[in-house]
Amino acid sequence: MARKMQKLKPDTVLRNYWRNNERFADFFNAVLFDGKQLIKPEELEDRDTEESSILEHRKYAETIQSSRDNIKIRKRSTVYGVEFVMLGIEHQGHIHYAMPMRIMGYDYGVYKKQYDDNSSKYKTAEGMEADEYLSHMKKTDKFAPLITVVVYYGEKKWDGAVSLHGMLDIPEEMKGYVNDYKMLLIEAAKSDLSLKNADNIDLFNLLQIILDREITRDEAREKAIQYSEERKTDREVVMTVAGATNSKIDYDAFGKGDGSMCTLFEEIAKENEIKGIEKGIEKGIKGMVSALKELNIPDATIMQKIREKFELSGEEAERYITRM
Repeated sequence: MARKMQKLKPDTVLRNYWRNNERFADFFNAVLFDGKQLIKPEELEDRDTEESSILEHRKYAETIQSSRDNIKIRKRSTVYGVEFVMLGIEHQGHIHYAMPMRIMGYDYGVYKKQYDDNSSKYKTAEGMEADEYLSHMKKTDKFAPLITVVVYYGEKKWDGAVSLHGMLDIPEEMKGYVNDYKMLLIEAAKSDLSLKNADNIDLFNLLQIILDREITRDEAREKAIQYSEERKTDREVVMTVAGATNSKIDYDAFGKGDGSMCTLFEEIAKENEIKGIEKGIEKGIKGMVSALKELNIPDATIMQKIREKFELSGEEAERYITRM
């Protein structure tokens, strides 16, 4: 029976991992409060991650759609009622040099949705001052604040901007007048979070080992396997490490209960070997196409030759021809 090699989609596996309230609360307590347990798991509720709104201009309207990775609302009883705060996580496997602007857009979508929901209550001007009706918002209306944290799971050090100012070419004397928008960034490869949850501790420790480029892959493998065996790392944590590092998993092995780091590293090694072979084949195809084009061989003939030699489909062969 063929082995069920499948690649876990990073966004999906990470969303599933952080859906757990204990992990989510522990992470935000570490990021915001240095590990103090101020956010309780039982205070958290999942919120719809789809944020759609309409941006209205004088002459036209534009639909804005965005999907958050993980977002929860924290509800806490206070002396005066219920306190609402929204907490969101965005996952990044690669450096995104426009990330502050993206976060600004995501956050705007959340606030715009709150505004739209709030303004829909006011169908008439009854009980409202003129300015309130014009705003479709009473002076006493308030929205729930949102805190977004970007978690970067890549190997390279983040060298992108962490605020809107970092993306702008601003004369120094003008800087104080240009609004900034900062983002909270956690780099998994070098975070020093004061985590309490055992799964979170294992997740970030294993990611730091695997993403450490100052040691060899063999050393990283041995350290990760030893760590996982000593800690008896949960299977879901291993799956999340695989997803975050964009690795393939042998589901036959995992189905038999072997969710170890050893299994994960075996599959990473196989995947790297396959990638190397695929890269060599692609280089060979490109070289052959280039040589035949220099001889003014018709494209149709080149397509036939590379299809026969490399067992390509017509679509794959055509893609190589058009790219050259």
